[in-house]
Order: sequence, then structure tokens, then C-alpha cells
Amino acid sequence: MRVRVEGDSMRPGLMPGDWLLVRRGATVHPGDLVVARLPGDPGRLIVKRAQWHGRDGWWLESDNQRASGRRDSWDFGPVSDIVGRVVLRYWPLMRRRQEP
Repeated sequence: MRVRVEGDSMRPGLMPGDWLLVRRGATVHPGDLVVARLPGDPGRLIVKRAQWHGRDGWWLESDNQRASGRRDSWDFGPVSDIVGRVVLRYWPLMRRRQEP
């Protein structure tokens, strides 16, 4: 499946407007980028980094903890509804160098 990144919670690795290829049902390992259903709003998908798997699901974190409006397992706890693992950022093909 294809997913478009929105927001700043995964900067600098992923930027708003990036497009990702996601493999549904793929095996997830700690450190993988994953797409999951947002707890409390299952119609909304989130892109996060899988940190560890516990009894209640995966602990997911944002790469940018300072992002305005970021939400991850620090807010809603472990997540059991993982849609898939990100396998590729395919757009944009190249990114302009960001100035500080």
C-alpha cells in the first residue's frame, strides 16, 4: 500500500509530503518504521518507529519528540493494530538539502 507522510513527528528521516511503500502484514522488528491504526481513531493511520514488542503490543515512538501535535505510545501506550512495515520512501526521489 502507499502512504503519504503528514506532520513533523518523523523528521528528519521522513518529511511532510514523502510517499512510502508499506508491506501489509510484514514481520516487524525493533527499529522498523511501521504504519499503525491510531488508538481511539482507527480510521486514521500513523507512521512511527517500532521500539519494542510487549505483551500488549508494540511500543511506537516518533523520531521527533519535539514535533507539535506528535502522538505516540508515550500518549496512548502499546499498539496492537500494526498495518504494515515501511519498505521504501519512493517520493521525492531526491530531497533538497535543508538549511538550518
